[in-house]
Amino acid sequence: MAWHVKLLPVAETELMTLPADMRARFLHIAELLTDLGPLKVGMPHVRHIEGKLWEMRMVGRDGIARAIYVARTGKTLTVLHVFIKKTQTTPRKAIDTAYARLRSLNND
Repeated sequence: MAWHVKLLPVAETELMTLPADMRARFLHIAELLTDLGPLKVGMPHVRHIEGKLWEMRMVGRDGIARAIYVARTGKTLTVLHVFIKKTQTTPRKAIDTAYARLRSLNND
């Protein structure tokens, strides 16, 4: 059974606000994760943040963006939050947003 990358509707909206080159990079990384599985894809494409959270690392002409995701049952990688990164480390607010969205998913 292959892996699937699924975006929350709010994360899809956030992704669509990124420049085209960053969206293309997101699709490339999502394809790598789907084809190879998350255990075979590492830096510079993905990196563990904390707990269950991982990030896709997108670089474009206009800067850096991240997509925070989590592995769920059924070989599904769910993208919780997409944002433009402006600091060296992933902002705590972005991590908290991802956790809040994960909690709301678990309550459904």
